Amino acid sequence: MGTESYTGKINRKMGKKLRIVEVAAGREKADLVLKNAAYVNVFSNEICHGDIAVAEGLIVGMGTYSGETEVDVAGRIVLPGFIDAHIHLESAMVSPQEFVKAVLPHGTTTVITDPHEIANVMGADGIEYMLQATEGLPVDVRFMLPSCVPSTPMDESGAVLDYRTIDSFYDHPRVQGLAEMMNYPGVIGADPQVIEKIVAAQAHHKKIDGHAPGLVGNDLNAYIAAGVYSDHECSDPADAIAKLERGQFIMIREGTAAHNLEALLPLLTEKYAERCMFCCDDKHPSDLLEKGHIDYNVREAIRRGVDPIVAVKVACHHAARYFLLNNRGAIAPGYLADFVVIDDFQQFHILQVFKKGVEMYDGKEVKGFQAPEIDPYLSNRAHDTFHVAHLTAVDFAERRPRGIIGMVPGEIVTEDQGYSDHIDVEWDVLKIAVIERHKKTRHIGIGYLQGYGLKRGAVATSVSHDSHNIIVVGANEEDMAAAANRIVENKGGIVVMEDGQVKGEVILSIAGIMSDDTLENVNHALEQAKEAAFRLGVSKEIDPFMTLSFMSLPVIPTLRLTTRGVIDVMTQQYI
Repeated sequence: MGTESYTGKINRKMGKKLRIVEVAAGREKADLVLKNAAYVNVFSNEICHGDIAVAEGLIVGMGTYSGETEVDVAGRIVLPGFIDAHIHLESAMVSPQEFVKAVLPHGTTTVITDPHEIANVMGADGIEYMLQATEGLPVDVRFMLPSCVPSTPMDESGAVLDYRTIDSFYDHPRVQGLAEMMNYPGVIGADPQVIEKIVAAQAHHKKIDGHAPGLVGNDLNAYIAAGVYSDHECSDPADAIAKLERGQFIMIREGTAAHNLEALLPLLTEKYAERCMFCCDDKHPSDLLEKGHIDYNVREAIRRGVDPIVAVKVACHHAARYFLLNNRGAIAPGYLADFVVIDDFQQFHILQVFKKGVEMYDGKEVKGFQAPEIDPYLSNRAHDTFHVAHLTAVDFAERRPRGIIGMVPGEIVTEDQGYSDHIDVEWDVLKIAVIERHKKTRHIGIGYLQGYGLKRGAVATSVSHDSHNIIVVGANEEDMAAAANRIVENKGGIVVMEDGQVKGEVILSIAGIMSDDTLENVNHALEQAKEAAFRLGVSKEIDPFMTLSFMSLPVIPTLRLTTRGVIDVMTQQYI
């Protein structure tokens, strides 16, 4: 049976290959021909002209061809499909299917995702859930396996993933490597548990991505020498060039939480661009709907003076080469027929998007596609991730002095603002708590927050990187308890509470971080909740929820709050 199955597979592949050769040679009609195309040639760095022929989902040739379907693209420019080199799909707050509907109109045909958000909630089941939820979608979703679950030993997530737990996933055909190694102190300090994850990935001949903001000198040398190949945390050219000079690839990030494109534009020159690619890291619903995806990065780069062909190559070809996706990122024989058709480089309006030679976006709407099937066990598990006892104001009534986390406008880094033992709205000192929600431990870390601006009520969210415990900030303990209880009742999401009344909420019932609803509906609820938070006094200079979601991540300086208390990130000590 095995021999017959193998033989059948070979015969099918032979049939396809023979037809590809026949079409390429002009002896048979193509499935699709883009007639009179002007297309970006990423190898010769120029605009070339000719028909582009497609058969069996592949580009088979450029020149003069006829096809069963012919599309005249005269006066337009054809580009390879865009690739996002690093994103957490969960950040869009919707299912992978909805994410794909959102990014296809922006020319994205491949993304490299790190599912560490859902893995922090569900462990290996979270990775499997995302693999199943992305199978066969018209955007090719490739995976980097989470390297830091939890982000550090100081955090308390729903699972602990060592190298043995994730090792079998390397055999999956859509797994490219090990995702961002956020625990750079563990790498530099030669922590055996950290190093063994790198060694295991290398044993599978996989890529290892980095996350090392501001690392310099011998510490940077040690980090790279350990086997970390890229970085997406650069915010200034000097940092990026230092890493690039040592052999790392630089992912230029322009997302919702971090905006590094403008600062790193000097890299997009002949000297450095070959080792650069675009990524978003995190993309919230409003950003996807209003700005776009990788097309926004390309459009902005061109507008600011970057050579259009360089910008296009950074958006597709370089990431394909880095991740060894050797059949995409170019318009050439043998490459996937993933196309983006635009009007011109100045306006950069996307008119059509093709995936494997099938038009998936016609300038008006995304063509329908079938949702992947998810194992019922995984689906049920994803919708039952809250294990928290009912909370009251007493749970937040600790009166001894706690550290004050000082927010920095426009940044996700924080400052040490001393201590407080009470809420003082006049001085913008609010109580903040992180509630362990995975294992019913009743662990609640309490601290204070300055710079948020809330005058009344409370704001809570279960999107709290990376452990995704419940984080709540309030002007009084009663509303803090009510907001947290509402999160549990909804099986996840965001809540704005005043005097025990819900003023705004977003329901995120998939692992407490994603919604079953459409992107448009989630965005509408999110914007209404933001307005409710602003009415309660939250500073309009910040995103009420995105900013809050980073206050519990113990790998970003200076102070953070975990389920066990306020932590100094630089010393990894509780204060």
